[in-house]
Amino acid sequence: MMFNAEQNRWARHYQAALGPYLKQSPKVRQAPATTLGSQAVALGLETLDVAEVHKRALLAIANKEGPPRNAAIARAKAFFLEVLVPIEQTHPAALKTERQVKRVAEDLRLRTKESSAAARHLKRGIAKRKAAETMLKETGRDLAKLLLESSRLQGRLLQNTRNKLMAKEDVNRSASHQLQNEIAQTLLGIHLRLLTLKLSTNSSMDRLKKEIAANQTLVKQSARTIQRLAHEIDRHHEK
Repeated sequence: MMFNAEQNRWARHYQAALGPYLKQSPKVRQAPATTLGSQAVALGLETLDVAEVHKRALLAIANKEGPPRNAAIARAKAFFLEVLVPIEQTHPAALKTERQVKRVAEDLRLRTKESSAAARHLKRGIAKRKAAETMLKETGRDLAKLLLESSRLQGRLLQNTRNKLMAKEDVNRSASHQLQNEIAQTLLGIHLRLLTLKLSTNSSMDRLKKEIAANQTLVKQSARTIQRLAHEIDRHHEK
């Protein structure tokens, strides 16, 4: 497999980083491997290219320091896989999976947002329903109070009306009696004067005229009395 100058330089860096890494503690992070993987992507190297570089690096280390132990072999494998991570992420399948993961994450975020909005809407709906139920109960109590008060007012109004009607009837009866008495007295006066005229046919013409004038006055007085009492009765009816 042929490499260009930059790829060969990268291969030397790979071997230089792998040797010390195999001698470090298993707890040491694989930062150099991650950096090498990103560089391999930039150089256009694929998985098989990195596998070839890894094999050459292991052979060079074995020729120089002897065959690696099992623990070193396991660490070399972990180093190699870490270098491949950035490369594998550039493959179509990996990119497709990453896009799918992003879509799923976005869909989950939107669904979570919608769920939260629905929960808030439901909460507001419950609050509004409770408020409406409370208002309905209060309105029902107020309506019952209004109906009771209306019934009481209606009873008092009916009683007041009856009292006023009875008072008007009493006034009407009193006015009627007064009218009857005054008219009776006036008519009695007219009757007596007419009777006097009948008995005194020998009276002079002047006296006769005076009696007739007096009777006319009584008649007019009686008419005024009737009109006045009728007016008072009407005024009492209007109150």
